[in-house]
Amino acid sequence: MDLQLTAVFRKVPEGYIGFVEELPGANTQGATLEEARANLHEAVEMVLQANREIIEEASAGGEVIREAFKVGA
Repeated sequence: MDLQLTAVFRKVPEGYIGFVEELPGANTQGATLEEARANLHEAVEMVLQANREIIEEASAGGEVIREAFKVGA
């Protein structure tokens, strides 16, 4: 499944900071833009995994409905 999100990078004295507009908590930094991009990919994976674990714990023993959800911009 491909999902297109918006990465935002800003140059700072230490290198670059980056975050994903649509995904709170997905932010990072790097000495170079390439490093910040790689770190942001890892941050997104970690946030999504953490969200999956939270919902699994919260819905344990209960009925859960999962379905595709498409958002148009």
